Amino acid sequence: MENRNNILVSLLLLPLLLTTISAQTTKLTPNFYRTTCPNVESIVRSAVQRKFQQTFVTAPGTLRLFFHDCFVRGCDASVLLAGNGNAEKDSRDDLSLAGDGFDTVIKAKAAVDSNPKCRNKVSCADILALATREVIRLTGGPFYTVELGRRDGRISTKSSVQGQLPQPTFNLDQLNSMFARHGLSQTDMVALSGAHTLGFAHCGRFSNRIYNFSPRNAVDPTLNFQYAMQLRQMCPRNVDPTIAINNDPTTPRTFDNAYYKNLQRGMGLFSSDQVLFTDRRSRNTVNLFASSNAVFNQAFVAAITKLGRVGVLTGNQGEIRRDCTRPN
Repeated sequence: MENRNNILVSLLLLPLLLTTISAQTTKLTPNFYRTTCPNVESIVRSAVQRKFQQTFVTAPGTLRLFFHDCFVRGCDASVLLAGNGNAEKDSRDDLSLAGDGFDTVIKAKAAVDSNPKCRNKVSCADILALATREVIRLTGGPFYTVELGRRDGRISTKSSVQGQLPQPTFNLDQLNSMFARHGLSQTDMVALSGAHTLGFAHCGRFSNRIYNFSPRNAVDPTLNFQYAMQLRQMCPRNVDPTIAINNDPTTPRTFDNAYYKNLQRGMGLFSSDQVLFTDRRSRNTVNLFASSNAVFNQAFVAAITKLGRVGVLTGNQGEIRRDCTRPN
């Protein structure tokens, strides 16, 4: 009976997701490199698999890198550029980006360019988009078609990151407003938040929720109290700022819908996670994704496809970087 209900819900949700995809015009196409670098997807896949076998951080690191890139100046790989301390990657919000994410793209780019037919034909932005799909698949998530044809941006500044990325203290209105700037709906936002099924956060990003939430409550009352006490054990006061905690306390190495089940139990690490369940306007979507991994995957693919179109440079715009860390 549950499977039948899940299928019914999925069928009801599908038209909404397809409408949101088709409503966005895009110049990208899945077979963009068909003649110039026909093996690009398999080359990137092999490089990402090798990196993933070396360290699991490859997965959350690459996924987070893609989000941070697309939210600032669009999906143009500007987050990869080095800039003497004044590039996007040097901003406070990007300092916590895992080096393994950057290394994944650089290694995949080297693998692509080692093929004479492909050398200097594939953008760093497209390699990041493909690598993101691969780490999602490697951790048990959905395989999906990646639209290609992005060019790389030449500009990356620390100041451009200010106010462009979601914060752990955001409420639903703030989250919706930030995602709406990029043509992403509340459903897209809740689905993309599910990326927190992977990865980790430093204690300082949520310590206020477990020690000094308000004058009346030391612990955030929306936080599961037992979970809060576990977090206190892992993150004592004055903890080493490099100590990190899994975003998903139940299946931290699997891309699945456990994130939403955790929200139902008051186990969202950030208040910006937990608000998706405590706010009635988004609770039904959380419950829907918690009830069906298939429906979550479907919504996530629709949302990350839309995200991958944000602010893209195509045609004569931008360039194809020879080195992902600096303009040509």
